[in-house]
Amino acid sequence: MAALHIKKGSTSHSAYNLRPNFSDMKERHTLAILVDNEPGVLARVIGLFSARGYNIESLTVAEVDHAGHLSRITIVTTGTPQVIEQIKAQLGRIVPVHDVHDLTVEGAVVERELALIKVEGEGEKRIEALRLAEIFRANVVDSTLTSFVFEMTGAPDKIEAFAELMQPLGLVEIARTGVAALSRGA
Repeated sequence: MAALHIKKGSTSHSAYNLRPNFSDMKERHTLAILVDNEPGVLARVIGLFSARGYNIESLTVAEVDHAGHLSRITIVTTGTPQVIEQIKAQLGRIVPVHDVHDLTVEGAVVERELALIKVEGEGEKRIEALRLAEIFRANVVDSTLTSFVFEMTGAPDKIEAFAELMQPLGLVEIARTGVAALSRGA
């Protein structure tokens, strides 16, 4: 049986080293990618993530320059700092990609998301759902005798908090657009 030899004072290979290595901590990053608006580009970008096992928490895509045929892909992902750097480098090598910005490291960011939230309920639950919607500034965009559909725009954590409060009141379904983000300032 082979013996494990560890230098005295070394903690890098010790089973007792329980302190987290901060370079291994996962971080949430919002990436803005400017690409040619042509068939297959989104599939190539997403293929990079899936082929390497990177997770996408949010994805939005829209044309931002009709004359220049450019689209903006906004991706929210998580990973260690090394993985995020690897993702950015690999995205930059894809031919139809013009620009890659890590909004998370470039400074303050404005992030917004749109959600449609369907809640069923009657009586007190219905009244409570409407009261909470007013507090969260959610708009009623559809109403029946037994349900509401609320429209809400805000930061992802605000939408998650509202959905969590609606759960015991009869949350049926939620549809979210994904994060749209821009850097603040000039």
